[in-house]
Amino acid sequence: QVQLVESGGGLVQAGDSLRLSCVASGRTFSTIAMGWFRQAPGKERAFVATINWSGGSTYYADSVKGRFTISRDNAKNTVYLQMDSLKPEDTAVYYCAAGRGSWTTTRDNEYGYWGQGTQVTVSS
Repeated sequence: QVQLVESGGGLVQAGDSLRLSCVASGRTFSTIAMGWFRQAPGKERAFVATINWSGGSTYYADSVKGRFTISRDNAKNTVYLQMDSLKPEDTAVYYCAAGRGSWTTTRDNEYGYWGQGTQVTVSS
C-alpha cells in the first residue's frame, strides 16, 4: 500500500515558477517509478512526466519538455515537479502517481496509486 500526498500548487502568473512535491508512504518508494499527470477542466487526465526508481531516467510530455523537471529524493520518499515558464494552458489539477514497476511509463494504467491532486492555476 502506498499513500501519496501532493503539495505546492497555487495561483501564479504566466512566466512564474512552482515546485510541486509528493510525499509517499511505504517502504517500496525507492524501487518504483513515479509520475505526474494533470487534468484540466473539461479534459481527460494527461501524462506530464515520469521518473524511474533511481532517478536516472526521465521522460516528459512534449508540451512541458524544457520547462518542467521531475526529480526524486528516495531518502525523503519524495518526488518533485519543478515547473518553470508557466503558461495559462498549464492550469490543471496535478496528480502524483506511483508506478506498478520500476521503469518510466506514460500509461496511467501502469500506475497503481494516486494522490488527491493539487490545483495549479496560471493567469495570463
